[in-house]
Amino acid sequence: MHTFSDTNTIVVGASRGLGHGIATALADTGASVVAVSRTTPEFPARADGAGRIQSAIADAGEPTVAAPLIDRYQPGTVILVAGAKPHMRPLQQQTWETFSVNWQTDVRITFHWLREALLTPLRPGSRVVVFSSGAALNAGGSPLSGGYAGAKATQRFITGYAQDEANRAGLDISFTTVMPQFAPLTGVGRPAVQAYAARAGRSVRSAALRDRARPFPASSPSSPRCDASRQRGRSRSSEST
Repeated sequence: MHTFSDTNTIVVGASRGLGHGIATALADTGASVVAVSRTTPEFPARADGAGRIQSAIADAGEPTVAAPLIDRYQPGTVILVAGAKPHMRPLQQQTWETFSVNWQTDVRITFHWLREALLTPLRPGSRVVVFSSGAALNAGGSPLSGGYAGAKATQRFITGYAQDEANRAGLDISFTTVMPQFAPLTGVGRPAVQAYAARAGRSVRSAALRDRARPFPASSPSSPRCDASRQRGRSRSSEST
């Protein structure tokens, strides 16, 4: 398996939040990062000996974007973080357009990039990491964020499908889904805290502190927070996560 320092790493959704942090952290360890986003991201100046970050301005959800970027940069790792902010309203106050925004963005991006990773295909030993959400594991979903939880669960399914196809074709590519817990200070998390606090009749502060700052319905204590999609062998799975 390739290391971050000997191949390019594409980070999709690197203009802000988690994606921006991942791109910065990888470059600080010496990686060569291609930061894909619709707007030009700003990154801190690189220290001597650190890696570099190249910006690729593109809409990652467009079907013609993934293939040329993969062909140009020949990545050893592709990390998908991009996604839309859900519209925080109860079901009856959603429109189909607001309800489905994460299907039209998050799921679309996952589909196009994983499809191209298989079709190109990525070089042997490559890895694809898809950031979903812990909301995908909650039995009650996320009732104030439209189709968000379902879209995030579908990202996990698509990643598993991609791993199955890679295994069948003998491609030696690992596909992993990461489902982080709720983060109340992010661009997605802050509106969610406010919406769930108002729904429960609590202050934003108390809502943020309750249940480890997760306003989503609690998932089972045994539910995993990081899902390494089916891979060839246990050691291979542990390495990719």
